[in-house]
Amino acid sequence: MGTGIDYGEFDEGRYVNYWNLDHTLQRELRRASETETVEWDEPRLAEFGELIGHTVADNADYIDDHGPELETYDRYGDVQNVVRYPAEQRENDELVYEAGIVADAFEAPPGRDEPLPFSHYLARLHLLCYADAGFGCPVAMTAGAALVLERFDDGELADYYRGLVSRDYDDLIEGAMFLTEEQGGSDVGANETTARYDETADCWRLTGEKWFCSNIDAEGTLALARTADAPAGTDGLSMFLVPHGDPDGGVMTKGDRHDFDGEPPGDAVNDQLYRRLKDKLGTISVPTGEVEFEETEAFLVGQEEAGFKQMTEMLNLERLSNAAASCGIMGRSLLESKVQAATREAFGRTIDEFPLMREDLVDMTVDYEAATAYVYEAGRLFSERERARRNGDSSDELDDTYRLLRLLVPIAKLRTGRMAVDTASYAMEIQGGNGYVDDFVTNRLLRDAQVLPIWEGTENILSLDALRALEREDAHEPFARVVEERLEAVAHPALADAADTVADEYEELTGALIALAGEDTEYAQLSAKRLAHYVFEVFTAALLLDEAQTGLENGDGRMAMVARRFVSTTLADREARGITGGDRFALEAFEPIVHHAPVDPETVSEAIAADD
Repeated sequence: MGTGIDYGEFDEGRYVNYWNLDHTLQRELRRASETETVEWDEPRLAEFGELIGHTVADNADYIDDHGPELETYDRYGDVQNVVRYPAEQRENDELVYEAGIVADAFEAPPGRDEPLPFSHYLARLHLLCYADAGFGCPVAMTAGAALVLERFDDGELADYYRGLVSRDYDDLIEGAMFLTEEQGGSDVGANETTARYDETADCWRLTGEKWFCSNIDAEGTLALARTADAPAGTDGLSMFLVPHGDPDGGVMTKGDRHDFDGEPPGDAVNDQLYRRLKDKLGTISVPTGEVEFEETEAFLVGQEEAGFKQMTEMLNLERLSNAAASCGIMGRSLLESKVQAATREAFGRTIDEFPLMREDLVDMTVDYEAATAYVYEAGRLFSERERARRNGDSSDELDDTYRLLRLLVPIAKLRTGRMAVDTASYAMEIQGGNGYVDDFVTNRLLRDAQVLPIWEGTENILSLDALRALEREDAHEPFARVVEERLEAVAHPALADAADTVADEYEELTGALIALAGEDTEYAQLSAKRLAHYVFEVFTAALLLDEAQTGLENGDGRMAMVARRFVSTTLADREARGITGGDRFALEAFEPIVHHAPVDPETVSEAIAADD
């Protein structure tokens, strides 16, 4: 039935095609998208995986040592807000954007009549973050800004939208979101930036400070501000687009910026101050800093006082993007670990021959399978909803999809961000002392991963968001239907025990939801994080079992092994933590799970019988 991937033939997780090697991503994208669409896009994804594994990965290592630098003032003391990038960053920008990473989800790529689903955007972002999660940030914000303009702009900002979705680098503009203020942080309603309409100049002017501004010199930045007489809190916030270039000169694209003799002079840029760049632990490739608006010219996006609603729509995509980035870091960490374990010798054997390492690699792989399955199921739902919205469709089913997304998306970001940190940390340990050194990529993977639980909402904020989805939007109703449908589809004997465990846990989870509904707000919030992780585990287990059933029907039992391991390690009760149970799963399942070797379904059934 095949032997799977021989990781011993590689020297490191570099100079390879990340798409071709990631069988997990391939499988999940096929489940999340129509067969014809994936078949059409697969050669382009393979080309993209080759690009990321070679040129972009090489450049990313250099950029991490030679990151962007800010020159706020020119030699005469005038504000110029120049961010200097190494040439390698511009090369990465041009190659990745022109490959359609953002454009494909909004404008039909050459050879197609409609845009690709957002799940394909997530797949490219996933692959990009194998090499550089920092670069994934401006890509995600560019897509988020494009989504906001597509949904809420009345046409006034059409030139900016066209720049955000351009597949020609010279015509491109990047997006950013300046939402965080020092006194507010996650409390967006504490925003103090104000917006004043200047009748003489026929424009809006913003005044205030933004504290954590990634992609600080983006050509099209979205910012929240409060107009005169607007109510306090989130209800009074409006969304504005703040150009980097002087708006009176039109949209300043990447090509326009590079056409200047040197950097654009101060009078060519908008009236704002890039105060300083943050000295960050990781994500060096994206400049993050502090910005002061002082009567800065801006454009209102859509209606006044609709900014928070627009932000929440954008956050669904941003949080999914963060989760895809987490999967990318997990995938690269896992690849580096598999190669190291297959090539590093100790005591006369490669270290992947030792039982403890085999168990570690099995569980790291199962974590990656679980995270990717969850994220691309949420991506599938997001893609379906956006396609329906663009087509003007509406139905109760789509309303259920939105309610389910409101629950799944914050949990996707919450769980995968933490998983990326844990996976990168252990990948560093597998490398030994080299893993701790700047010369080896696991050092950067861990530094970059550490921001993923913070961007787009901390774990506590996301847990409360999931709780609100359950309390205010009855998200438990579509959640219950999906889990029950998945479990009902599981019929193979090899999955019976795992399916029973998940069904029992689903009932326990349902009971917990009912119990929390009767508790006071303080106790419900105290339980929110545990509840969010519980939802992830039950939902993911149901997904994996459904995939395992399909795999068995198609003659491959590998996913049955993955699903059973996930259920065993996350949901099943194991006496004495499994020590006395005689479980040799990691040794017996090492080749199929870690090396992606196919498994005869009969072999899986025999293993069940032997265990019994």
